[in-house]
Amino acid sequence: MSRSVQLSFVIPVYNGSRTIELVVDRIHELFQDLAFEVVLVNDGSPDTTEQVCRALQQRHPDTVVFVHLAKNFGEHNAVLAGLNHATGAYIAILDDDGQNPPEEVRRMYDEIRARGCDVVYGRYRAKHHSVFRNLGSRFNDRVARVMLKKPRDLYLSSFKIMNQFLAGEITRYRGPFPYIDGLILRTTRNIGQLDVEHREGPTGRPNYTLRKLFLLWLNMFLSFSILPLRLAALVGTASSLASLPLLAAIVIDKVYLNPDVAVGIPTVLVTIVFFAGVQLVILGTLGEYLGRLFLEHTKSPQFVVRYVLGPGGE
Repeated sequence: MSRSVQLSFVIPVYNGSRTIELVVDRIHELFQDLAFEVVLVNDGSPDTTEQVCRALQQRHPDTVVFVHLAKNFGEHNAVLAGLNHATGAYIAILDDDGQNPPEEVRRMYDEIRARGCDVVYGRYRAKHHSVFRNLGSRFNDRVARVMLKKPRDLYLSSFKIMNQFLAGEITRYRGPFPYIDGLILRTTRNIGQLDVEHREGPTGRPNYTLRKLFLLWLNMFLSFSILPLRLAALVGTASSLASLPLLAAIVIDKVYLNPDVAVGIPTVLVTIVFFAGVQLVILGTLGEYLGRLFLEHTKSPQFVVRYVLGPGGE
């Protein structure tokens, strides 16, 4: 690209063939006064997203970069792939369905430059996600406060703009389980947020399934803190300590109070099941950590790029 890029738009695209064209065209209408680029990352979409994105790149050869991933890796991995190909001094991340209006990026761009923040999050005035998605977001917010020391009043939105310094620090991460907000919070506390519009999305297109929400939570829970290991140790210790007075009470009852009463088999079985469950939770937590270490050690990829079209690509 012949001129220095001021603003990059990174857009992970999954089954966005019906909406991404409108988003890209709107960006080109609104930001003609800036040197900008649009980085589209097709995250293994099974629909015609690849053809639509290729056509957009051909229509805007100087401003659109198309990154086609070999398979579906997930939204955060796709965003990381886009950040690796973005060259702008500031980088905006937005969805492919039009719920994040490009008009709001202008305000966020002015905000981050005026305040000198590393990142500015868009905080939705009114959310138009499904009830299921909103419940998952609230739960993730509570976990992030504990695990990531997230400020209480900060809303971790997928709609954000960051500077090149922060993007460079994020892309240094080499693990196979990226969580963008976790990477941001472990890098900087120079964070701002701005109230923005959140539009209605296309119907019949679920944003997050139960599986994706669970994996997102698990990623945040295990990838950026050893608190789960400490919690597992605490639960194990507390369970063991709680069993000592109960065991003493059973012995006293059997020897001194009711020597003729047989120890109840249901009580023994319930106790065994309880402590076996505690052990399995602890072992499962350890196993998940070890599994992630194994995948990282064997260099499991964050993403695999099949090809890139546009400035700096083919």
